[in-house]
Amino acid sequence: MLAKEEAEAANRAKSEFLSSMSHELRTPLNAILGFAQVLEIDKHLNEDQHDSVQTIHTSGRHLLQLISQILDLARIESGRLELSIERIDLADVLSGCENLLAPIAVGRQITTQVSLAQGAQAVQADHTRLKQVLVNLMSNAVKYNRVGGRITVSAAMADADRIRISVTDTGAGIAPDRLGELFTPFNRLGAEGTDIEGTGIGLVICKRLTEAMNGRIGVDSASDGGTTFWIELPVARVDPSAAGPIPRPRTARPVPAATVLYVEDNAANLKLVRLALAQYPQITLIEAQDGALGLELARAHRPGLILLDINMPGMNGLEVMARLRADPVTRAIPVIAVSAAAMERDVQKAKAAGFRDYLIKPIDLPEFLTAVERLLLLPDRRSPGDRLTHDEPSSGPLGAALATGGRG
Repeated sequence: MLAKEEAEAANRAKSEFLSSMSHELRTPLNAILGFAQVLEIDKHLNEDQHDSVQTIHTSGRHLLQLISQILDLARIESGRLELSIERIDLADVLSGCENLLAPIAVGRQITTQVSLAQGAQAVQADHTRLKQVLVNLMSNAVKYNRVGGRITVSAAMADADRIRISVTDTGAGIAPDRLGELFTPFNRLGAEGTDIEGTGIGLVICKRLTEAMNGRIGVDSASDGGTTFWIELPVARVDPSAAGPIPRPRTARPVPAATVLYVEDNAANLKLVRLALAQYPQITLIEAQDGALGLELARAHRPGLILLDINMPGMNGLEVMARLRADPVTRAIPVIAVSAAAMERDVQKAKAAGFRDYLIKPIDLPEFLTAVERLLLLPDRRSPGDRLTHDEPSSGPLGAALATGGRG
């Protein structure tokens, strides 16, 4: 009994540590990735500047993936991993992985060749997790390759029901007697003594993710050079009548004139949202740096939408949410949680508290803007008795003093 309690306490402590670490790392990444996305759509940048911004964005996303690996391992071990299995076009996902890793490969003069055999066009998998596995395998093929080497990525039918995706490098290879150690946590087979970056958990996650998608993973190598990592996944049959729509660039939806309140203690995050909402001149953005002021502004302006950080000093976002819901003036205002807390229990706790949506930092701007548009277009953002357009003055000295809140 005592051993069980100690194990549960250790698991809780690990979960708390991972949640805290994720939050602390995601907060600065929110500014890095957010402003990179803002700059990417700046038409005043020249080609070199645009390429530099894209490199910042790509590198930031890669760092975010490394952070997510730690959390993924915890989710997998606890059985809380959620997958969305669907038909995945291999040409698209492999091209995306190749583009993501191209700057690193070019820096080491490594060439990459991708080929798909007849019939090996699509698999049944989770898009995000499949890309995560492939990026990890291809990234390893770059890191452990020789300068001027080659990477070959191929997809072919393993049998009638499965497709094998192979990633082959021209590196030093792995001794046969050490292949069995590859898929154990934190074992880098001696690479920890080199300048090659890594955590020693990437392959473990690849194995568990692949198996969770009803697949399997393996490796073939020789100590005299060259290594091939492969995964096998169920084939997705092509249905000619099920062609999907052609993806189009995101366009802003027409939203009504409204006031949006953002409660956030981080100045960089406030500026990011300010810039993101600048494309909607009909939206007035008002800002609060702490929960107490946020509550006052919510009562004074009765905004059409509230964006609320969760981890703030003093009164946190969940406390602010509880008070908003307890007040008849503010209880019907839709609220979006914008937080660096990425554990599933954080999301579930927020949803139980009444948040309409939960956006995890670093913010993905298209996702963020879509959520804002969706909630501002709701016909029942407030109960009829609480309706207030943003052109109507709010009463009291606080409302008068803040009626000139910055336009988004």
